[in-house]
Amino acid sequence: MIFICYSKCSTCKGYEKTLKAKGIAFDKRDIKEDNPQKEEIKEWHLQSGLPLKRFFNTSGLVYRDMNLKDKIDNLSNEEQYQLLSTDGMLVKRPIILLDNQVLVGPDVKKYIESL
Repeated sequence: MIFICYSKCSTCKGYEKTLKAKGIAFDKRDIKEDNPQKEEIKEWHLQSGLPLKRFFNTSGLVYRDMNLKDKIDNLSNEEQYQLLSTDGMLVKRPIILLDNQVLVGPDVKKYIESL
């Protein structure tokens, strides 16, 4: 399991603590320090089956500063993948990568609670 998070995010910290308490082994990746690349985001999106918009941190400062709410629907998937790859703070977190599954945001909570 790979746990992709932002180390200063209280939600991510809570999930990380819970994973450790349950004895779940994982590799941690800080999304700000190790920003996902375009091809990774594309792979995650396709594997997840989720709408691409779910991968955007729509409540984040970068998203708001770029006024993406008004622009996102006019961008192709390839343009959105490229945009997400420019700044880890644009990417919704946490993300859990499993062998055959990608969990994003609220889906992470459900998964961790089910362990």
